[in-house]
Amino acid sequence: MVAGQIRLQTADERQGIVQLYLERTGNTEQEPRPPRGDWLAPSLITGSLRLVDVAVVLASGLLAYYARFATLGVDTFKIYSLAIGCLVTLNVFQLAGLYQFQHLTNLVEQARRLLVAWPLVIGSLLMLGFAAGLLDEVSRAWVAMWLLFGFVGLAAARALGRLQILRWYQAGRLTLNIAVIGAGEHGRRFIEHLRQQERHVNIIGLFDDRRDRIPDFIAGFPVLGTVDDLLLFARRYRIDQVVVALPWGAEDRLLNWLKKLKTLPADIRLCPDVIGFHLPHRGVSHIAGVPMLNVFEKPIAGWDSVVKAVEDRVLASLILLMIMPVMLVVAAAIKVTSPGPVFFKQKRYGFNNEIIEVYKFRSMHVDRCSTDATVAQATKDDDRITPLGRILRKTSLDELPQFINVVRGEMSIVGPRPHAVAHNEQYAKLIDEYLARHKVKPGITGWAQVNGLRGETDTLDKMERRVQYDLHYIENWSLAFDIRIILMTLLVGFTHPNAY
Repeated sequence: MVAGQIRLQTADERQGIVQLYLERTGNTEQEPRPPRGDWLAPSLITGSLRLVDVAVVLASGLLAYYARFATLGVDTFKIYSLAIGCLVTLNVFQLAGLYQFQHLTNLVEQARRLLVAWPLVIGSLLMLGFAAGLLDEVSRAWVAMWLLFGFVGLAAARALGRLQILRWYQAGRLTLNIAVIGAGEHGRRFIEHLRQQERHVNIIGLFDDRRDRIPDFIAGFPVLGTVDDLLLFARRYRIDQVVVALPWGAEDRLLNWLKKLKTLPADIRLCPDVIGFHLPHRGVSHIAGVPMLNVFEKPIAGWDSVVKAVEDRVLASLILLMIMPVMLVVAAAIKVTSPGPVFFKQKRYGFNNEIIEVYKFRSMHVDRCSTDATVAQATKDDDRITPLGRILRKTSLDELPQFINVVRGEMSIVGPRPHAVAHNEQYAKLIDEYLARHKVKPGITGWAQVNGLRGETDTLDKMERRVQYDLHYIENWSLAFDIRIILMTLLVGFTHPNAY
């Protein structure tokens, strides 16, 4: 934290624009620099190390085999030996503590444990071979070279891993950015304990609605504004966790804050003084030994986010290759039947309420379609739609270019459908939890769509039902759920009577 005073000012109250100023000596002002990249969960790194270990064990085993026999021919005994070697390695290394995150930057500790664990792996394989009566078929030279090559490879992997982890630390990727809500005694005790117990936590600042009754600094950290200011702050700066530190008696204030915080794509944690009856229970976590009640979890995080990203990019790329002839035919038909561009781009809200441009085939007359945020939803017999456009909308062919958005990383194949900016702002005022749809990327198809909730939402009830289906998807996401929705999309078909 830089010496000085941090103050939150409202530059334009009507537009809700909040700016942070760092007032230094000499009246020099500078905005804080946002950290780059997402927070890397330790489980993601240790999981990746397991995959690297498997690759090293296989590669060293094959290299030792080639060094001994000058061939890599297919051999059943060799294949079984390598497969069992990988399985034993993962289990022995886990027991030896080689995947404990706090030890990954300590090469001396890693080498000490590796010197015990890796020979134990090879010894276990020899014992299995002896028990199976196959030890006579084992080449001692192969085993010796596998022991040597494997140790060198595993040690090198950990040395390179240490360098990468240190780079991530330096870039802030392994530092957990925490915002604390509650600038009272409870928040102060939590921050002081956190500073003493946890090195890799960055406390961004405190937020509290009682700005007129609290000091500018609590335990050396600035009070940056209210909870509403935090929602704006989170759109510009990375916040990984929000910790609500309030005493037991602040029930009304706590519930009001949690209702607002549910829209943030971050983990929401509650300090030990909680009101248990009104809140969902998602287990308990610990920060520097302090138990936190998990209220809302960041959806699709850690390995789930990797699986989701691979699913989107791979499937979208394959689908684009398959549908390219259809897209060329549609593009040519649009050009022939009406003047104007082939594609139509409209601004919509994406992940974390960020505005993205969604691609579609143009289905309206060029002088009647608009990217303006106030554009009205299409209705039955809408005279803005071209004859070809009615077919494209009815069959959902106008949505095909959105696979480009998926490849670009702005959308997912499966997720809540993105709505126009004006519709988002309208329904956010009318429906509780509406903005929680943006905790994940929007999708081309979704759980609401395959359950018949497509097309025009001419009543508030229709939109409320769509939101409930979207939230159910977010809270219960899995790869199997995505595949189910994709299959249902194919089985239900692309047409719908409400698609105008």
